[in-house]
Amino acid sequence: MKVTIDCKADTLYLNLEDAPAARTEEISPGILLDYNEHGQVVGIEMLHLSKRTNPAGLARMQLENLEA
Repeated sequence: MKVTIDCKADTLYLNLEDAPAARTEEISPGILLDYNEHGQVVGIEMLHLSKRTNPAGLARMQLENLEA
C-alpha cells in the first residue's frame, strides 16, 4: 500500500494494489475509486485535498495499524 500526496495537484492517492486501473468511478464529489479488471478497488483518489483537511496537517501523516 502506498499513499501519495501531490501538493501541486492538490490530491491524495491511496494505492492499494500494484494493478492497473481498468475503470474509475466518482463515488462522491472529488472522491474517485479505481477498479481493476475484476472489479476490485485498487486505488482511491481524493481531489481538492486542501479544502478537505487542515493544510498544516498535510505536512504530517500518522499511520495506525490495529491488529485484530
